[in-house]
Amino acid sequence: MAAAAVRTLVLGSVIALAAGATTPAANATPPEPPRAVQWVALGDSYTAGVIQAAGDLAEPAPDGCARTTDSYPEQIRRHLGPLVELRNASCGAATIANVHREQQEVVLGRPMPPDGLDPDGPFAPAPPQIQALSQDTDLVTVGAGGNTLGFAEILFRCVELGKRSWVWSSPCAAEFDADLDDRLAAVRADYDEMLDAIHAASPNAEVLTVGYPRVLPDSGWSCFFNNLLQFGSITPGDLTWARTQVLEPLNEVLRQVTAEHDDTFIDPYAVGTGHSVCDGTGTQNWVDGILSTVIPPTFALVHPNARGHAATAALIEDRILFHTNNTNNTNKARKND
Repeated sequence: MAAAAVRTLVLGSVIALAAGATTPAANATPPEPPRAVQWVALGDSYTAGVIQAAGDLAEPAPDGCARTTDSYPEQIRRHLGPLVELRNASCGAATIANVHREQQEVVLGRPMPPDGLDPDGPFAPAPPQIQALSQDTDLVTVGAGGNTLGFAEILFRCVELGKRSWVWSSPCAAEFDADLDDRLAAVRADYDEMLDAIHAASPNAEVLTVGYPRVLPDSGWSCFFNNLLQFGSITPGDLTWARTQVLEPLNEVLRQVTAEHDDTFIDPYAVGTGHSVCDGTGTQNWVDGILSTVIPPTFALVHPNARGHAATAALIEDRILFHTNNTNNTNKARKND
């Protein structure tokens, strides 16, 4: 589904909302325009965008975090216009710790392998993203956890191991199975601490946590072995293992900790059936594989493209519109008291 098509229903809702909010009854005082939701977006590269398939760099003076024009925060900023005021603090390669307590020492920009690193680099360390929050923040979205788990590290180790293995083997599962519980426990503990810190910094804000999309297909055998537009040399068995034992448990940990904090979990995985890297590559996929294009070689390193960000944006926009209605209804009630 094209990114524009994913937006149609939401855009129609925005138009209907605006029409209902701005059409005064006869002889009535025109209502005040809705107050913009003060929104802060936190997260890693799956929030920031980073890759070329997620648009151009959004900032004229890049800081190395590689926030892109078709990332879901920036798509929402465009589509909702004056309904939101966005501060996008997300940063490629961020860990959970980089969101709430540690500056990010290594900020890569938008690397262009094999030609070298971002020509605007080197970049200064990025401060903890939580510094973007304030007492006035109405809404926080946060998408993090994959880098703390080591999801990319695992996938690209799977690529290396697959080059030296039989196609029906699962060498990556054999190497990583033993320490996955410890990795997930570390994610759980740090995610819990992060949400505590977010609520302390913005006590009046609604917090939406954002899970990871359907990167991997239902069956690893649906991918073409050694296809760089997909997962290269990762074996089918390891692809299925990575979905069931790495990606899905990661999302479940994020969901559980979110529920423990009475926050709302936004689940791109649930709406992504039929849109993994290997599903209709180049047309239906919402996540690109190792490459987005072969000629010229355009690296994606397994990240959401603009279609994938549009799907996540649609889920979050529903919550923002709900929040906008509630906020302005509360303001009207206070004014009438």
